[in-house]
Amino acid sequence: MERRLEWFRDLYEAFNRRDAPAVLSRMTPDVDWPNGWQGGRVTGQTAVGEYWAEQWAQISPEVHPLSVELRPDGSMVVAVRQVVSSLAGELLAETRLNHVYVFRDDLISRMEIEELPTDRE
Repeated sequence: MERRLEWFRDLYEAFNRRDAPAVLSRMTPDVDWPNGWQGGRVTGQTAVGEYWAEQWAQISPEVHPLSVELRPDGSMVVAVRQVVSSLAGELLAETRLNHVYVFRDDLISRMEIEELPTDRE
């Protein structure tokens, strides 16, 4: 699992550097991706890249993996800390989430976002 966590650390570091080609290269051409910013889903590497470009033009998200777990169905759950700031650097949100990945041929074919309960719930 440590090797897989390192794989995801590299993936998220590329995302945080805004290196979309490096991240997209780890996805299937028909990847199914959540639009966690506006809702809905996008399909395909090109659409995911366009979604990120639009997002990065308006907000500055950073995502840091904390742990990785293999689920019985074969999906990988990555617990993450997500910090979203304005382009001016103002903190907009800080949350912990689960990113759930499904793989095909060692490439990401689908990702889901699971909200975690807060202490107030």
